Amino acid sequence: MSSSNSQPQASPEDQDFILFAQHGWADTYHDINYLARSLVEDSQSSQSQSNIPIYTPDLGWINTWLTIAPLIAKVEQVAIEAIATYPDLPLRIIGHSMGGLIWLEVLNRHQEWWHKVHSLVLIASPIGGSDLGRLFDPLRLFPLIGRDLGTNRRAIAEAIAAKIPTLSIVGDIGNHTDGTVPIGSSQFNHASLVYLDNLRHPTLKNHPRVAVAVRQFWSNPTIATIPTNTASQLITKLRAIDLTEIDHQNFVDAKVIQTYPDGTKLWTWKNSLQVLHVFVSEKITNDQGSGDRCIYSAYAGWRDKTKLATILKTL
Repeated sequence: MSSSNSQPQASPEDQDFILFAQHGWADTYHDINYLARSLVEDSQSSQSQSNIPIYTPDLGWINTWLTIAPLIAKVEQVAIEAIATYPDLPLRIIGHSMGGLIWLEVLNRHQEWWHKVHSLVLIASPIGGSDLGRLFDPLRLFPLIGRDLGTNRRAIAEAIAAKIPTLSIVGDIGNHTDGTVPIGSSQFNHASLVYLDNLRHPTLKNHPRVAVAVRQFWSNPTIATIPTNTASQLITKLRAIDLTEIDHQNFVDAKVIQTYPDGTKLWTWKNSLQVLHVFVSEKITNDQGSGDRCIYSAYAGWRDKTKLATILKTL
C-alpha cells in the first residue's frame, strides 16, 4: 500500500520493510510514489505486495519554494510515526533531489535509527550544494529555498554513508550534468555511484532505469571504499574549501597548471567576470589514442577566491 500522508493499515507481522520515498523541489508526491510502488511490486509476490508500508509525504508544491526546515520537520514526524507503528522493521529510504537532502537532515537528527536502515538511495541530490541555489542567493541573504539547496551537506552524507549502505544515482546528458544538478555535487565518500546516460533531472524521479539501479543495490547493499588515487586526493582537498561544483562545459578553455606522474592534471580558467574556475582531469586511453577527461569542475565565489588561490599553490 502507499500513502501521501496517511498511515498504512497493515499488520506489522506481515511486513518485510518500511519504504520511505521523498519527492523534491517544485514537485508533489505522485511521481516518486509511482517509483516506490513499482519497486515494492517487483520485490514482492502478488499476495504480499500490498502489505509493504510505503510513505511518500506530499510536502506541497508551493511549500518547496519556501524554506527547507518545515519540510524536514514534516518528513521527520511521518518517519517517527511509521517507526513507532512498525518498530521491528528495517527501513529503505529513497529521495529525489531535495528529497534526498531532507532525508540526510532527518537521519542526522536520528542517529539511533541508523542501525535500522537497510539502504539509502539518493537520486540526483545536490549533496555538495546546488550551483543554481548558490547562483540565486550567492551571499545566502534570503530565507528561501535557494539558500537551503545551496548548502553543502557532504560531511553529513559521508558520516551517514560510512555506516549505512548508500547509493547515489545521477543522470548525465553531457558535460557531467543532468541539466539541473552537476554530477560532482552528488558525489561523496562511502557512497556507490551509478551513472544513467541521457536522463534529465525531472525524468530521474521515476524512470525504469532508476528502478533497475535501485533493485540491484537493494540486492547487495554495500558501503563503498574511498578511492586513494591522485585525482581523488586532489578533489578531496578542493572540496574541503566548499567550492561551487558545476558542469564541465568550460573545461575546453582551461589551462594546465600542474601535471602529476600518473597523468592527473590540474587546470584553471577565469571567465569574463574574472571568476576563477578549477578542473581536475585524469588520463584516458582508448582506440582513438590518449587524452584528458575532466572529472571535477568548480568555481570559487567571491568569498572563497582567496582560499582557492592559496590552496592551488600547495597542490
